[in-house]
Amino acid sequence: RATHGHDLLHSHYSFSYLVSPFCRSLKTSFTKWKPDYDSAASEYAKAAVAFKNAKQFEQAKDAYVKEAEYHTENKAYPFVALEQAGMMMKDMKRMGEAIQYIEKASMMYVENGTPDTAAMALDRAGKLIEPVSVEKAVDLYQKAASVFENEDRLRQAVELLGKASRLLVRLRRLDEAAASIQKEKNMYKEIENYPTCFKKTIAQVLVHLHRSDFVAAEKCVRESYSIPGFSGSEDCAAMEQLLQGYDEQDEDVVNRVCNSPLLKYMDNDYAKLAVTLKVPGGGKKKKPPAAPQGGAGGSQAAAEEDDYEGGLC
Repeated sequence: RATHGHDLLHSHYSFSYLVSPFCRSLKTSFTKWKPDYDSAASEYAKAAVAFKNAKQFEQAKDAYVKEAEYHTENKAYPFVALEQAGMMMKDMKRMGEAIQYIEKASMMYVENGTPDTAAMALDRAGKLIEPVSVEKAVDLYQKAASVFENEDRLRQAVELLGKASRLLVRLRRLDEAAASIQKEKNMYKEIENYPTCFKKTIAQVLVHLHRSDFVAAEKCVRESYSIPGFSGSEDCAAMEQLLQGYDEQDEDVVNRVCNSPLLKYMDNDYAKLAVTLKVPGGGKKKKPPAAPQGGAGGSQAAAEEDDYEGGLC
């Protein structure tokens, strides 16, 4: 019968053939007062697998949705079936519908006391949608991070938050990226992963300078001095040089720091921020001309230099 069912998958009558046992499960009679939702759900699950194996994804999705419905009727857990329905939509390249099913399943996981599974489902959904919609992927990663954070699973939460931060940078939503990276940094500090805090400081500085907010960039470095090991680290030295070069509009210094291995080999989205950073004003800092020996010319050069005393910013 299983072989016959598989052959029929390709026929016009396949769906009705495979679902006929469920109709029997759901019928009531004088001696059978309640529909057998559990059996119906089980039969739909089998049908879904048969359709899936035959690459009949639309019918497989319908069967998984029906399975979920009957699990709900039976006060059982429908979320696994819903997530599978989402995966069928993914196989059909219908990503929007896929994510809807997976998100719905994830919320049910949370409501039914399995938040870890919910967060992992949201993470999977984020990976699925990322090539199609970076904006939606950000939302899913943030939701997944939030679920883990509520469970005090900070290591898992911060990893997902990091994905969201990088995508926010890619989208040039820099204000949100700055806030997201700060949250990451706080979490890494809480779990005492200090070297990663240093890297997050570099990311913060790059984001703030691209936002043309030198004060915020400087504040991030200043606050990082309280993190054990930051002061005296290569990360600290690089950021001090970068801020000084940026403040003095010294393009050579800024380019040298931004093209150093420390910044060039960061995650790609941050490395791009580094290599595209420009000093304010867009030009090289003009060095004062060499003063002639004595004479009025020397006095004039000194006067011109005085005009720039204290920097340009």
